[in-house]
Amino acid sequence: MALGWPSALERRIAVRYLRGQRGTRSATLQTLVAIGGIAVGVMALVVVLGVMNGLRDDLRDRILVASPHLRVLPYGEGLRLDGWRDVLAVVERTPGVVAAAPEVVASTLILNRGGYGEVAKVAGLELGTGTANVTGLDSVMVTGAIEAREPNDSIDGAVALGSKLAARLTVGRGDLLRVVAPASARTSRVTGTITPVFWTVEVTGIFETGMYIYDNEFLVMDRATAQRFTGLDSAVNTIAVRVADPWEAPIVAARLDSVLGGYPFLTETWQAQNDALFRALEIEKKGMGLVIFFIMVVAAFNIVGTLTMVVRHKTREIGILQAMGLPADGVGRIFLAQGAIIGMVGTGLGLVAGLALAWAVDRWQLIRIDASIYFIEHLPVRVEPLDVLLIVVAAVGLAVVATIHPARRAAALQPVEAIRAE
Repeated sequence: MALGWPSALERRIAVRYLRGQRGTRSATLQTLVAIGGIAVGVMALVVVLGVMNGLRDDLRDRILVASPHLRVLPYGEGLRLDGWRDVLAVVERTPGVVAAAPEVVASTLILNRGGYGEVAKVAGLELGTGTANVTGLDSVMVTGAIEAREPNDSIDGAVALGSKLAARLTVGRGDLLRVVAPASARTSRVTGTITPVFWTVEVTGIFETGMYIYDNEFLVMDRATAQRFTGLDSAVNTIAVRVADPWEAPIVAARLDSVLGGYPFLTETWQAQNDALFRALEIEKKGMGLVIFFIMVVAAFNIVGTLTMVVRHKTREIGILQAMGLPADGVGRIFLAQGAIIGMVGTGLGLVAGLALAWAVDRWQLIRIDASIYFIEHLPVRVEPLDVLLIVVAAVGLAVVATIHPARRAAALQPVEAIRAE
């Protein structure tokens, strides 16, 4: 049987066969079931792949609100960069780097007025252009701002808190907190134990990134205050870098490794920091896509059954068509056209339904999830054109492949035997 594009006559016959005979609804029902199977599979694939893409992109965007695209870190026990201004100048001249700024990172213990304590991560950022160019914290402030305050009799500095951390501590803008200063800890000469020294800081702002780990754990200071707080004096312990394309951060990191000469410097990209998370998302996307693809495989078997039944019911008519001059290849193309029609109609319906459902889920945040586990509060959906193209090609191709056996069977019928068939 030679494959080819069905003629207009062959397409009309194919559509008529799909409708079934008057008084016989079985063929029509089977056709609707086959179309429905393809449509459900396509709709499910569009939504599921869109959810996985949306989850990946949303996590990336939320991560990069408070985290730079990559960091330049020092080796050694002290983990400090004393000559960071020279390193910063080299980093800023590296191709692909959009902005860079010094940063101080540490951990601390916070106590509110009632004595309730929480462990927090401290980020000392370069205020002004440094913060705005490298991170996006300035754009997610719920109230107030990240400010620098000179120490006085009342306070030792100022901080901004993540929204969830502020809620647990029951503090707002203008409230005072006590935080343990790591560099100020003293060792008792009598007992040999370490006695913490507390700073009193004023809350000048609250931010909300939408990323649970940042909103739940982070406390932000200006760089100078963080240097005093951690005892680094004029040094910092990392340089935050922003690049033109976040996905090309590993390429820029390799350039920085080459320019800086490796030891005592180390580069770490945002992908490396979250490697396990994004690998898990990619594996889950492929796994779920494969599972749902089998829905369309089941629908393809239904197409085989539908067209096999049509061949059986239309045996006599096929013989008459052959006797009237329709070649065996033409008979085969009639059934191939039926599979293509089922595939295209089912794919079209599934695509429209899938895109509509994906839009609704994303627009109205219909699926809520636990932010403490998944970092975000609802499932976002991002449908990518390449995914849609692959789904369409796979669905229509599967439907056409499913018609090959029934088409060969129909083409192999002998006209005389087919006409004699009851």
